Amino acid sequence: MSDTPGKQQNTAAFYGQAVASFAVAMAATAIGIFKLNADAWVRAFLAIAVLYLVTSAFTLAKVIRDRQEVAERAYHPFEKL
Repeated sequence: MSDTPGKQQNTAAFYGQAVASFAVAMAATAIGIFKLNADAWVRAFLAIAVLYLVTSAFTLAKVIRDRQEVAERAYHPFEKL
């Protein structure tokens, strides 16, 4: 029997919920910006800011995940003693 844990996989329902939640949040934000009573350049600025925030959040999540994966693969020579 192997002592190495398998990679944990998310369920399809969890993945679907995450995608649906992201889509609803982006749609609600887009509608809110579109319906905002302001000049077009203000709405465009807010839209670009939201897109920048989303891409930054994805990048941060990837960096955190990569750090955790590296920490899990770290060599521990005396862990079996």
